[in-house]
This record gives sequence, structure tokens and C-alpha cells, in this order.
Amino acid sequence: MFDTILIANRGEIACRVIRSARALGLRSVAVYSEADAGAAHVAMADQAVLIGGPRPADSYLRGERIIQAALDTGAQAIHPGYGFLSENPEFVDAVEAAGLVFIGPSASAIRAMGLKDAAKALMEKAGVPIVPGYMGANQDPAHLQAAADEIGYPVLIKAVAGGGGKGMRLVERSKDFADALASAQGEAATAFGNSAVLIEKYIQQPRHIEVQVFGDGTSAVHLFERDCSLQRRHQKVIEEAPAPSMTAEMRLAMGTAAVRAAEAIGYKGAGTVEFIVDGSNGLRPDGFWFMEMNTRLQVEHPVTEAITGVDLVEWQLRVASGESLPCAQEDLTITGHAFEARLYAEDVPAGFLPATGTLAHLRFPEGARIDSGVREGDTISPWYDPMIAKVITHGATRAIALSKLRAALEGTQVAGSVTNLAFLGALTRHEGFCAGEVDTGLIGRDLDALTAEPAVADATVALAALAAMGAGQGDLQGFALWTPLWQAVVLERGEARWDCAVARVGKEWAVRVGDATLTAERRAGAWWINGQRAASDAQVVGPAVSVFGAHTVQFTRPDPLAVDADAGAGAGVVLAPMPGMVKAVFVNAGDVVEKGARLAILEAMKMEHTLTAGRDGTVAEVLAKAGQQVEAGAALIALADEE
Repeated sequence: MFDTILIANRGEIACRVIRSARALGLRSVAVYSEADAGAAHVAMADQAVLIGGPRPADSYLRGERIIQAALDTGAQAIHPGYGFLSENPEFVDAVEAAGLVFIGPSASAIRAMGLKDAAKALMEKAGVPIVPGYMGANQDPAHLQAAADEIGYPVLIKAVAGGGGKGMRLVERSKDFADALASAQGEAATAFGNSAVLIEKYIQQPRHIEVQVFGDGTSAVHLFERDCSLQRRHQKVIEEAPAPSMTAEMRLAMGTAAVRAAEAIGYKGAGTVEFIVDGSNGLRPDGFWFMEMNTRLQVEHPVTEAITGVDLVEWQLRVASGESLPCAQEDLTITGHAFEARLYAEDVPAGFLPATGTLAHLRFPEGARIDSGVREGDTISPWYDPMIAKVITHGATRAIALSKLRAALEGTQVAGSVTNLAFLGALTRHEGFCAGEVDTGLIGRDLDALTAEPAVADATVALAALAAMGAGQGDLQGFALWTPLWQAVVLERGEARWDCAVARVGKEWAVRVGDATLTAERRAGAWWINGQRAASDAQVVGPAVSVFGAHTVQFTRPDPLAVDADAGAGAGVVLAPMPGMVKAVFVNAGDVVEKGARLAILEAMKMEHTLTAGRDGTVAEVLAKAGQQVEAGAALIALADEE
């Protein structure tokens, strides 16, 4: 076993690897960009090395700098985490050429699975079932269109070198294929430097079930399956293990196919074989097909660890140091059920747009495993994935594990950035999901209900008013001889406004919310409103007041001295919804556009976002150009004023 490893990554996975390395008595070396100088993984490591600027291309993707950092610090091995260079065979070659150990599969194994078309051909030869489709080298748009027409719609366009939903488009009609192809190829070229795509049949009621495999270069085992069907925009939201309604016959068939895939390429380390499953008529051994193999540790690996009791990172370290598989297939068993929810800084009502912000308040409840790479006070950077944490729960049954997840999400408190926390909570209460009726279309079908914001109750406003006035932290300031002294506070949320007042009345407080008056009492650290224990808590962060609970509600306190300014934008100016780079501009001054027309593409947080016209009009001015880096709120395109 080596004594020092370097982690060529950042965030929660770097922290995760450091914890397992420390448990084995190993030293860990972190690398960081200028944007991550104060990051949690830097603080956790035994040593840290600055490797470049905030852009991934200037730091975490600079393999030569990472290797030099390992050599300079005496590390004998490099753990890639996931993302960045984790599936880059040239990086593996360079690591080994420097006399270091790559904690993962061989470069040849990564190459074998790196291109989806070649991987599917290899899997078909190895006897692993594959989805009907086109995986040829001819990338002429007319040829691809003809292939899609022959396969039959709906079809999926997928980037050959892709992953994470990038370069992927669902096409339901032949006439939409050309535009979808151009969009997928453009996003694939940006994300992977390879615009090639493949076409495959889209399964109508699909489930995404993947199998965790682990090999030592000769033999492999599987650690059962994970169901990752709960997705939006082809990205996973909540994962679970084992899969609902899985049968012993189906598990054996999928596990056998996954091990066959791993052994066919001499796989070493942790990997995941992803299958698309037809869920329209129950789970059947003849109803699953190979999609791809991820030659790295997966984001959702904690649910597998929870049900098997295996530390997959420890296994990675041991096998990379020369050990054989730590156990045989018959030694692996499933205990209970586990869930993982991915908590992101993202604006769900705005279409799940990635968000930034400083985490002014961050609290997680006991009773759940929290894998996170940020702390209270940290900033969510526009340069990297906006994940805040993974919330993982385990229980004896699926229902118990899901109840624990629901409670953990309701007990999570985040202020300083918008998040998908309420959306995740809504999913845990979704009737179909609770019953185990999952498929990849669930979120899309029920998106309106899952993202609906409940009406703000008077009790919620009262909690915000109490927090804003500091009630419960000592008596309110002021003195009145005969009657309670009411202190006014105004709360706003969007266009809504509440005129409130708070007064101390004996041992209780009185809170006026509009025309209603509520009573409040502080008991054992919790508020009781009108005799009922509040399920929420409130926190003041600057001018904002957040009321946490099943649905976090954020209020602002307007500055009475502030003067409204006319920004002059209205619906006639298209603004950047987040910091990013303008990838393309499709209009010029003088062009006439219709509402919904594509105006530009903004590239931010590893994804492309299409900006459209909010109304019919004529382009008055183009204020940005392709390749330009812009801040959130920057004006990009202006339409002429309406007459």
C-alpha cells in the first residue's frame, strides 16, 4: 500500500476520497484552482498545491500540472474522483509514464468504453444486449436522418463521447430531427471536443437501472443495482438501491451481463454498467439493454455502500496497490434500502438553471449521511458544478429509507442561494414515486405539480416577522407603560407584501399579519404558533429572512430609504440569467423576431442554455458577441420599443 495519494479533483468527491484515505492511514494531497483556495477539500487534506486559474482548462484539466504536483509532494498514486480527467486515457498513460499509480482502470479499458458506438459493438460481441440504433462512422446529417427514420421515432441522439446528458436530444418527429442534431452536435463539441453522435431507439416507458461492478484486472464482481430513473433533462436527481420491484431472476441476468462487460475489457477498480430497462410490463430478463459503461466511481455510489456495507473508495485504494478482489460474489449481500438526493444550487422555477451565491447559512440534520464539499460561508462558483451536497439515507425497507430522506430534506437549511431543496422534498411525497412506480418520464409528466409553490400561510409570515425582530433572543427593545409596544416590520416576497407588527405580551408574543393576529410562544427551542408547534424555523441573513421546513420560504425586508430605479429593460431586453460565456448569437440589429425565437446561447456550468425572445419585435441592438464572458444580469440583446 502506498502512503500518500493525490486527489486530482475538487468538491465533495475530493473530501470523500480524503476520508477513506485517512481511515487507511494514508496522507492525502489536494490540488486546487485560484477559485478554490479556501475550499473544504483544501482544508481537509494533509497538503495542498495550487495548479492554476479558476477555469477547469487552466487547472483541474491540466494533467501535466497535476502529475508534477504528485511528484513534488511525494505522492505515489493519483485518485481522479469523477469528472475532469477521470475517464481520460491520455492522462492515465501520462500518470503511469511518470512512475505513478492511477487509482482506476487501465487506459485501454477506458478507451474501450469511451466511445459509445465502439463500446456497444464490443458489448454485443461479448453477449451483452444492446438497444437497436445506428452507431456508424458516417456523420452526414442526411445519413443520420435516414437512419433515425428507419429506426422509427421517438429516437435519442447521443454524443458518442458524451455523459451527464450533454449532447443528448430526444426527437419525437422526423421534421424536428435536423435542428435537434445540430444542437446536440454543438453541445457535444463544446463539452467533449467531439461532435460525433449515435442514434438509438427511445424506450417509451424507460427505467434507468445501473449495476455497480468492481474488478481487479482479471476477475470482477457486481455489487447489485441502483435505480436512477428519477431524472430531469437526462440528469439524475434521486437515486436508490436496490431497484423497486427487482426480481431475483432479473438481478441475476443484469449482474451477470455487467460482470461479463467488465471482464471483457480486463476492468480494474470501480465502474458502473448502465442499462436502459423497459418498465412497461414489469421487470423482465429480456427487457434490458446496455447503454454505456462509466469507467470511474459514480456520484451515486453511496447508496451501494449503504446496502452492502462496502467502502468502495477503500476497495479502490487496496486494489490499486496490488491486492486482488476483497471478496467473492457469494460474499456480497443486500441489507435494507438506500436513497441519495442531489442538493443543487439551482433555480427550479426558471428551468433548473444553475445558480451561484454565498452559503450564508447551511445546516444538515442528524440521521443522514451528508457528502458535501462546501461549508457555511463558502461560495457556489460559476466555474464548477453547483452541487451543495448529497443527502443519503438508509432503512430496513424502502418506505423507511424514503421517510428518512423526506425528514432529512425537511431538516436541511440553506440560505444565500436558491436551491432545488423544495423540489426534492416534493419528489419524496410524490404518490407514484412513493409506491415505487418510477420511470425517466415521471418528473416531466408531473413537473407542474412538483414545482408548484404552496400559498404562504400566516403562520409562516409570523415566523419570519418574529425572526426579523429578534424575538426569542431576548426581549424586544422599547418600553410601554400600559399597553404592549408594537414594532412594525414589512416583509416582501416577489410581488407580495405583508405589513406585520410584533409585540411582547407577558410570556408570549403577539404577531399581526395584515388583519390577523397570532400568538407565539417559545418552548424548548421551538416556536408554537396559535397553540401548534411550528414545523419550521427561521433565520435572518442580511436583508433576507428564510423560513425553513418542507418548503423554504424566503422573504426580504425592504429598505425604507431605497429609491426605485427604472432599469429600462422590460420585456425588450434579454439578460444573462447567470454568469457564463456567450456561445452563439443568432440575430443582428434590424432582424424581426417572433416570441420564442432563438436569440443566443449562453454556456455556463458545463451546459448550454438557449435564450429566446420574450415577445415579437425588431432587434434594436446586439450587446454581446460570441466568445464574450458575461455576468449574471448583463444585457445581451435589446428589442425596439413597442409602439
